Amino acid sequence: MRTVVLAFLFCCASNQVAAQAGKPPAVDPAKEAAIRKLFEVQGTKSAIDRTIAGMLEKMRPQVSDLLPAGEYKEKLVDAFLERFKKKLDANEMLNVSVPIYDRYLTREDIEGLAAFYSTPLGKKASSVIPQVLSESTAAGMKLGEKWGQEAMTEVLDENPGLRKALETAAATGPKR
Repeated sequence: MRTVVLAFLFCCASNQVAAQAGKPPAVDPAKEAAIRKLFEVQGTKSAIDRTIAGMLEKMRPQVSDLLPAGEYKEKLVDAFLERFKKKLDANEMLNVSVPIYDRYLTREDIEGLAAFYSTPLGKKASSVIPQVLSESTAAGMKLGEKWGQEAMTEVLDENPGLRKALETAAATGPKR
């Protein structure tokens, strides 16, 4: 009970501190305009929209797998994804990104990037970098999976007792 009370008080105190902290400091209007111009020339909003669409498609089987079997499942997944989609707002994502860009880049940096992304090379970079990152991430995940499998095989080969314990646990079924 004492732990529950302490956790409750911690949450209340955290919320109070967050409320007092308020919004992040205001971004200089000229710098914010430069950041938004950068977003525009980079095509950031359309990239966010594409990311959201892809994310929703990938979420469908994941959400479905989390739910127990039943005739209700497809309808619930559809309703959830439709509601979740309505909450996803590219403009709000841009709004929360402005102070982050402000924190890490000077106005001159931002204007230089906007100038670059307005050139033919910058436009090409904007159009191909998302695909390059997507393919690089997928390749990295495959490589990481391969390394993980190799590491597990090596550990189990070097530790027969652990292999036996794993086999016994697997034979008795999941106990998560």
